[in-house]
Amino acid sequence: MANINPYLSFNGNTEEVFNFYKSIFGGEFATVMRYGDAPGCDEVEGGNKLSESDSSKIMHVALPIGSKGDVLMGSDVPDSMGQLKQGDNFSISISVDSKEEADRIFNGLAEGGKVEMPIADAFWGAYFGMCADKFGVQWMVNYDPKYTQQ
Repeated sequence: MANINPYLSFNGNTEEVFNFYKSIFGGEFATVMRYGDAPGCDEVEGGNKLSESDSSKIMHVALPIGSKGDVLMGSDVPDSMGQLKQGDNFSISISVDSKEEADRIFNGLAEGGKVEMPIADAFWGAYFGMCADKFGVQWMVNYDPKYTQQ
């Protein structure tokens, strides 16, 4: 069964935003990853080095909310990708139970849309892809065997 969570993006203040949400909703962060923690972080697309400022930004943060498995997630957009404007700063993240389901959903959503990151094995152990559907809605499709219920 699929699980859907909101994914928010910010222009460099994700840590502040998520600490604010944590103060309201409580709990602890399930994940905090910075761009500088990623393998190959010394280079980005086009051969440009990741700036010192970007390497300290949040690549992914997850804050579980409530007891039903809901998770608020987010990241900073690196300076090299330009600034977000209000309305462009969210995606829907869908977590599924198998690679086959991930492929089916990702390919369906991407048809007629735009693939931002092809679905593939990711360095953090998940099978992950990003796309915008033909209506411009941003999607993240994720299969992580660590969280699949047996």
